[in-house]
Formats: sequence, structure tokens, C-alpha cells
Amino acid sequence: MSRLFDVTGRKALVTGGGGMIGAALSGALHRAGAEVAIIGRSSKTDNAAASIGTPERPVRVIKGNLADRAALPGIFAAGIEALGGIDILVACHGMVKAGDAADYPLAAFDETIESNLGSVFQLCQLAAAAMIPRGHGKIITIASMLSFGGGFRAAAYAASKGGVAQLTKALANEWAAKGLNVNAIAPGYIKTPLNQHIWSDPVRSEQIMARLPSGRWGTPADLEGAAVFLASPASDYVHGIVLPVDGGFLSR
Repeated sequence: MSRLFDVTGRKALVTGGGGMIGAALSGALHRAGAEVAIIGRSSKTDNAAASIGTPERPVRVIKGNLADRAALPGIFAAGIEALGGIDILVACHGMVKAGDAADYPLAAFDETIESNLGSVFQLCQLAAAAMIPRGHGKIITIASMLSFGGGFRAAAYAASKGGVAQLTKALANEWAAKGLNVNAIAPGYIKTPLNQHIWSDPVRSEQIMARLPSGRWGTPADLEGAAVFLASPASDYVHGIVLPVDGGFLSR
């Protein structure tokens, strides 16, 4: 059974590796045996790599802004060069800027869509170009609870994550027969700096807690098993799913 979840020797590229969720997923894949490279913009990426890697199996770091469409192919190529190939892509980067829809800046809307959706599509294209000729590969995108609902004061983020869910299904339809598994994880309310505007709001936080059968907010570690599953042979017949890891939020 353990061989089903073994990714020893697989080459995994994780974007957003300096964030709490990206670092957790990178660490899980590393512990499951993968060779890991992480992409990020800040020193947090270096810190994550240092905390995950070992002298025998270091985690490689590629710095870059994936919201820069012109720079993205070069950033991806640097990741592939560092790893010597790619078997697994985890597109875990993203941003959120909360605000009322009525006067939400169009520039912020465009930035959110490009960061959370446009760059994910471009990364998936680049990964598929490397994976399809070999007939295998695992692509994992990161959706959201707002892939299923509209949220509140988060129109741009909801639009981008709804797009990620549908993009995941569309790519699975095209690439499953070519040996690629394209799936998404939809994290529930995971306590990170990205959603501090929610968990630091007593009213909104209480509303969420009232709907959580688990009785608690999630942690990045709660997502690790789903990532290893979707990256491993255990998911070889799983295509186009949006897997909620949400403490039961959607069931209530």
C-alpha cells in the first residue's frame, strides 16, 4: 500500500513555496520522496527551502514573479533546469485583495485574475509540454471554497478561483488520455496571513465557525495528505476533481 503514495525520485515544482500552504505541500512531497524545487518572490521562499531540505536532498529555490507574463516562461524553465525535468506541478501561488465590488479598482481585479488564473493556465501549458511527450505527469492546482460560492467582498478572488476549478476540469478533459492527471485541491478556511482579514474579523470568523462541523479552522498541514495523494500513483485514475479539504464546511 505504501508504494501507492510513494513519489520517490519524482521531480516536483511547487509555486508559492514561501507561503504557509506552499511550504507545507512542498514539505509533504519531499518527505514522500520527491525532489522539490519551489518558486517564490521573497526571502520566505529561502527560509521554507532551508527548513524542508536536507544536505542529501536539498530543496532548490527559484525567485520570480509569476504574475509577470513575460517573465513566467523563464522562471518555469529555471525550475525545470534545477530539477532536471518535471513530473509534478503544484500551482500554489496566489493573492487576495478584499474590497467592495461597487468601487473595486479594475487594476486590482486584473492583477488578481492574472496572478490566480492566467499564470496558472500558462504554467499548466508549460508543464504539459514537458509531460505529454513522456506520457505521464501530475498537475495540481489550488482552488478555494470560493470556487463553489461567491464569498463576501472578494469578487476578484472568487472569479479567479471559480476559473481555476473550471480550468482544472477542462485541462483534464484534454490531457487525461495523454497520461496526465489534472486535479485541484480546494482548501477550506485555513488560517494563514492570506485570509487574516477574515479570521481577525470577530463577526465573520464566528459565522464560519458556526458552519464548520470540524469545530476548528484548518491548518496547512491538513492539506498535505491530499497533495501527496494527487501527486502519487494512488490517483492515477483520478481526473478533473476539485477536492475540498474543508472540515466539512460544504456539507452543512
